[in-house]
Amino acid sequence: MVVLLGQVRDPLPARPGRDAREDSEYVRCGTCSVFVWAEPLRGWRRVHALPRRTKIDWAGQVKQLLTVDYPDAETVVLVMDNLNTHTIASLYEAFEPGEAFAPAQRLEIHHTPKHGSWLNIAEIEPSALTRQCLDRRIGDLDTLNAELAAWQHAINTEQRKVRWQFTTDNARTRLRHLYPKG
Repeated sequence: MVVLLGQVRDPLPARPGRDAREDSEYVRCGTCSVFVWAEPLRGWRRVHALPRRTKIDWAGQVKQLLTVDYPDAETVVLVMDNLNTHTIASLYEAFEPGEAFAPAQRLEIHHTPKHGSWLNIAEIEPSALTRQCLDRRIGDLDTLNAELAAWQHAINTEQRKVRWQFTTDNARTRLRHLYPKG
């Protein structure tokens, strides 16, 4: 969820010898949900903000992923957080059974661990997006989607991949209390 924040007073632009200035007071302009899709080994991302996060919204984003982004893929593996909207049932709620069946058959869903989300790549992308794009006040959904599109274009142009360095051996060493003894 992203909080949309507007300015109460116009910020003062930077001048020689002085940084830009922004009033600490702001106007809350609502909230929205940002859907982040990433293929970390290819260096590809797609991001889009919608006013809410419902099962219908998620199903629409999955349909776009399967028909536009990966139309020829036999199976698409999704690693996602544990939200109640992230289920195959959402496809059947959003679409007629005949239309929902084909995409449902193409998905392989894995949910991130409840107490180990810091271990996975799925948490890296939203964090990077927050630091690189959402670190300022954005007051409306259209502006947010324009900023997200610019970030997405820049990242995809670079084909910036995720360099995951936490190996299975590291996990067994650092998290030995989670592994069975024997």
